[in-house]
Amino acid sequence: MQLECVFFGPFRDVTGEKIVIHETDAETVGELLVELETAYPALEGQLVDEDEGELVGKTVVTKNKRNVTHIDGLETALDSTDVIRLVPSVYGG
Repeated sequence: MQLECVFFGPFRDVTGEKIVIHETDAETVGELLVELETAYPALEGQLVDEDEGELVGKTVVTKNKRNVTHIDGLETALDSTDVIRLVPSVYGG
């Protein structure tokens, strides 16, 4: 299936695009994020903490504007109509 992935901030800098249509066989958000880290090596380790089985830091991933941590986390199921948004941790004062 093809999923619309929308990247913000430094993630957009890495992909060179705001919106990417990503061809995937992923069934869950976690699987998709691992694929994106492989497709864009500069993202490796910035999306999924594989040791902990969770998102890295305060990274926010939404499925159709709903935070996946409020659904099933990385186990959130995907559908071909989903729009996935990836927002990096933001620090500052």
